Amino acid sequence: MRTVTLKRVVVTGLGALTPIGNDVNTFWNSLKSGTGGAGPITRFDTTEFKTKFACELKGFDIEKFMEKKEARKMDMFTQYAMVAAQEAVEHAGLHLDGVDKTQIGVIWASGNGGMQTFEDQIVEFTQSNFVPKFNPFFIPKLISDIAAGQISMKYGFMGVNYCTVSACASSSSALVDAFNYIRLGKANAIVAGGSEAPVTRAGIAGFNALKALSTRNEDHATASRPFDADRDGFVMGEGAGAIILEEYEHAVKRGATIYAEMVGGAMTADAYHLTATHPEGLGARLGMERALEDAELKPEDVDYINAHATSTPLGDVSELKGITGVFGDHITKVNISATKSMTGHLLGAAGAIEAIACIKATQFDLIPPTINTATLGEGIPTNLNLTLGKAQERTVNVAMSNTFGFGGHNAIVIFKKYKA
Repeated sequence: MRTVTLKRVVVTGLGALTPIGNDVNTFWNSLKSGTGGAGPITRFDTTEFKTKFACELKGFDIEKFMEKKEARKMDMFTQYAMVAAQEAVEHAGLHLDGVDKTQIGVIWASGNGGMQTFEDQIVEFTQSNFVPKFNPFFIPKLISDIAAGQISMKYGFMGVNYCTVSACASSSSALVDAFNYIRLGKANAIVAGGSEAPVTRAGIAGFNALKALSTRNEDHATASRPFDADRDGFVMGEGAGAIILEEYEHAVKRGATIYAEMVGGAMTADAYHLTATHPEGLGARLGMERALEDAELKPEDVDYINAHATSTPLGDVSELKGITGVFGDHITKVNISATKSMTGHLLGAAGAIEAIACIKATQFDLIPPTINTATLGEGIPTNLNLTLGKAQERTVNVAMSNTFGFGGHNAIVIFKKYKA
């Protein structure tokens, strides 16, 4: 019988492209200062739309990163992936000579893939009296796995390569998969993360039809307000987050800088409803329990929880029920915050950028705040430290990130302060 010794998995590179910063440092500084990313939608005319705002990228120009000809072969979600991955790969030094690229993989997530590409091509198809003159890049731009393929081709990474899709839990699922591949000895390093470009007419209208988006058009700057009594839905976000996970000995041998250690992860299902979370947070609770077990940690070891907390009336309450069920009395000693109050909800990319927030929290012993929450809503416990209004300094040895998706998908990841 084969005995497997699990290897340590560490973080050696980060990349971020978000509505509050187009690189990791700017993103983290914006989180620390409580900067919000919401503004009027600039991509299309919103006159007939119920929601007229989103958390769009700001000052982003893809031609600063690649030739226009190459960019035109990619949907925006892949463009975003390439930019975040580039920052992370260069940050970690995986692009340098001497690295065995056959042992480096890419597990990249997108819940929706090429939404703009699909929308544009179908509109053109209908306007041409249904004459099927499709762009030859239609399918390669559309499919969700293409971002992983593009990243691997750019750097020659020949290891495991695929896309995880679990709605808003997608990029946390990618991190869990990458973590397991590495600790089982099947890869030396993996570029893991996710990207999303859902600020399109179909994206906004589709989520409006579900009554999932905030319609606080006259007060869009504070519309993303997790736990607040007047919350009315999430604010759409866009961008990408990339994390280089690497086997510890491999990282040490090549002299890489280590920023944190990933110590656990779990994925579960609510098995309850198409779009709603379980009202008692049972699937989320099971996921957190299993992630702690995987990390060989107890609830009292956790210092910070980055909550999924999208600012929906039911979701915020059910998540906190799940959290309190797991952590019991210790929960009053844990900082909880909802960084979606600043970034909006990046759907399939949310888990990756929130994992970066957790990694930074362990690195700098600082909890990013929950902004825009004025009055706690019904069902929100008043004895919790939701890190309201401003960042809080404290020792952060262990940080947990929760992400949940339509279909009842739950993915939880745990990071620990790095110690040799």
